[in-house]
Amino acid sequence: MNNTLKGCDLLKLADLSGDQIESLLDTASRIKEEKASGTLAPVLAGKAVGIIMQKPSLRTRVSFEVACGMLGAQPIVLEGKDNAFSRGESAKDTVGTLEGYLDALVIRTFSDDFLAQIAADASIPVINALTDGYHPCQGLADLLTIREHFSTLAGLTLAYVGDGSNNMAHTYLEAGALTGMHVRLGVPADYRPDPAVLDDAQRIAQTSGSTIQVTADVVAAVGGADIVVTDSWASMGQEDEHDRRVADLSAYRVDAALMTHADAGAIFMHCLPAHRGEEVTDEVIDSPASHVYHEAANRLYAQAALLQEVLAG
Repeated sequence: MNNTLKGCDLLKLADLSGDQIESLLDTASRIKEEKASGTLAPVLAGKAVGIIMQKPSLRTRVSFEVACGMLGAQPIVLEGKDNAFSRGESAKDTVGTLEGYLDALVIRTFSDDFLAQIAADASIPVINALTDGYHPCQGLADLLTIREHFSTLAGLTLAYVGDGSNNMAHTYLEAGALTGMHVRLGVPADYRPDPAVLDDAQRIAQTSGSTIQVTADVVAAVGGADIVVTDSWASMGQEDEHDRRVADLSAYRVDAALMTHADAGAIFMHCLPAHRGEEVTDEVIDSPASHVYHEAANRLYAQAALLQEVLAG
């Protein structure tokens, strides 16, 4: 199968087509099988990947480093006060320097505009490892997890509840629209998604068979859903808003009572880190329906597939 992602950037899932997502998930599944059987080839031997962490990271850093090692690539991690953009040098000069050493850049940062400028300046692939607006790598891992459990994506209903204005809500809108899943957001009026993101998802949904719904009624959002998802109510950089957000979103906590409105075979997902007792209760996140560790593990395979596709084709 010809791959059209070689040399491409991934700044958000909407940069991909539905077919490209399915191809990435197929590659991820194959890598997972080959790693388990000991037959995974180092197809990225001789490649070097810059992993730039401007935000703290556990899952993203570890999964990208291990993915590089699995495929034979050398990971170069620059984080905290030593990240690549911490010295006052222009971003253009930094990128111009790094692309002389590296074959791809993986960046976890705040501003989507900053990331877009990096991608515009770079001649090597740039991968969004999280921004304020989107989290496409997590989205791919979640799609892989859902497909492994249900054997399909199209026609399933995913209910996301909580803060609909954050990067995961935006990513689920795109993920569902691209793969034919029905997406319902149960969010307060003041926490609705970015109108431009919502409009784009609705436009894509018209061609994929997906439906998109945003409602303040959390029970209606979850009713009959196959997947129930939430995320932290106060993301990095929003710590000073924590108390207000908890008060605003307390009615959108995922607890056992809310899960009874979902389909009997529904699964629960959360990209982690979770604030137990806030957006989700222990009885849900520790229940047999919970796939939080499954999806965390799948970050490794989704990102390995992405690196392979953009670097080796």
